[in-house]
Amino acid sequence: RGRTLLDLGPDGNTLWLEGQGASPAGNRPFLDRMDLATRSKLRVWQSQAPQLEAFVAFANEARDTLLTRRESVTEPPNFGLRRVGQTSWQALTRFAHPHPQFNEVRKELIHYARADGVKLSGTLYLPPGWTPDKGTLPTLLWAYPREFQSVDAAGQVRDSPFRFVRVSPTSALPYLLEGFAVLDDPSMPIVGAGSTAPNDTHIKQLVASAQAAIDELVSRGVTDPDRVAVGGHSYGAFMTANLLTHTRLFRAGIARSGAYNRTLTPFGFQSEDRSFWQRPDVYAAMSPFNHADRVRDAMLLTHGQLDDNSGTFPMQSERYYQALKGLGATVRYVQLPFESHNYQARESVLHTVWETSRWLDTHVKQAKPRAQAAAPAATERP
Repeated sequence: RGRTLLDLGPDGNTLWLEGQGASPAGNRPFLDRMDLATRSKLRVWQSQAPQLEAFVAFANEARDTLLTRRESVTEPPNFGLRRVGQTSWQALTRFAHPHPQFNEVRKELIHYARADGVKLSGTLYLPPGWTPDKGTLPTLLWAYPREFQSVDAAGQVRDSPFRFVRVSPTSALPYLLEGFAVLDDPSMPIVGAGSTAPNDTHIKQLVASAQAAIDELVSRGVTDPDRVAVGGHSYGAFMTANLLTHTRLFRAGIARSGAYNRTLTPFGFQSEDRSFWQRPDVYAAMSPFNHADRVRDAMLLTHGQLDDNSGTFPMQSERYYQALKGLGATVRYVQLPFESHNYQARESVLHTVWETSRWLDTHVKQAKPRAQAAAPAATERP
């Protein structure tokens, strides 16, 4: 009758519970059976390495055959049948690998910690054929900050090391084929404690997380610390601008569809629920526009001309570009016609990839070691 009902099983006394199965080693999806009379739960099935498998539906009335979706780092997601209590899996679909040129990419879920002890993680991708004896690599960090009210929550792992390497053209992964190492979604937690809101120490925590990620990659022999870039979309673009403002850790930034002046979002943003008039100091400190004179490294700004996302109107990038350009920074601003917050047209997506590739090649891959002299004072022009 068009209603959603609880599936209580043939006996009318059973519920099934499915979940992502978060763990320090990554997600391991599961299916539990709960007895409503005793409230006891029994683990019916759980995904096992080296695949990532998730419950989709029951395949029969007896509820002892599961329809699941399975993938691995090199195996694209496919659907199949699994009998409860058995190890065999019967494939129902055979979807082909959509981009086999990435099949030799190495993927690893890495764990590290920042200076204040907060546990961090990220997914490290290495280009095909690279081995440590070939020397360190130029590296791209692609991230998105998140706010938390506890250290434990901030340290949780959110993904699986066995997820298929699916390449989106607007992600950081295409640049693996150009010889870059990629740290995708490294933790950038902004943690509050007690009465202290997360954003009261936003910049300090952001810098500490970025420093910890680079230190970990350098210690692994992967990354050349003189050739690192950072990028992100939306709040990740805002992060990118702040990291190029307050550090010299990166040779270039890739900022897409971002917001850079927080006085233009005066009634809050992300998880910040205090208004500008309540905490003007926080809004001022977090706005890279206010500190544009401190940017010393190359910034690529991209924005859809018709972005209707309330926090990221195109004016954000236009005014930030004008400030950086007027102060003598190395900056390029790309406007995508007819695009909103996310880019959809083939022409827009491919042009974004081309712009990013050229920027990374010029300002990161071919970058020479930084001069040993101290960086100029923040009030000086480049």
